[in-house]
Amino acid sequence: MSSSSNSLIARRRLLLALALWPLAGFAMTAPKTPTAGFRRWGSGEFRRFGFLIYEATLWAGGDDPLRPPLALALTYKRKISGRDIADASVQEMRHLGAADEPRLKAWGERLLQIFPDVRAGDRIVGVHLPHAAQFHFNERSIGTIDDPDFARAFFAIWLDARTSAPELRAALLERQES
Repeated sequence: MSSSSNSLIARRRLLLALALWPLAGFAMTAPKTPTAGFRRWGSGEFRRFGFLIYEATLWAGGDDPLRPPLALALTYKRKISGRDIADASVQEMRHLGAADEPRLKAWGERLLQIFPDVRAGDRIVGVHLPHAAQFHFNERSIGTIDDPDFARAFFAIWLDARTSAPELRAALLERQES
């Protein structure tokens, strides 16, 4: 083979490699679901005045579903504004005595920035890490609050023994058969 043929082959390989390079990166960084690496624990329904609001599923990162890392997936069954979700979250944290009013107000403002309006079938997943809470809407990241106190208070809404939804808590903490 002549050197010009070798040069042409080398250029073609380089062009092919450059053309395929973005696809190779995509294959290596395929999007993970927020519950990847967690084990499904328990699930249940949340109802208000007899109406089904959402189905909840708890995912645990270890053997204790009350300790982070864990994830809580809420699949909504009706249309609810992001404001109503944020307000209800703050109200529940207030009920549990999670923080003083200025802190609850700041958390509520941050939740307003994160939570979107939802429709039936939409899913919000909260991931409780030791230092933060991450939120995902229909498998897309929508925000993080880097505050361990917030993360504990937020997930206590469902997991604290004093929750306003004890039946749902019991269902979430009842380990599913694998």
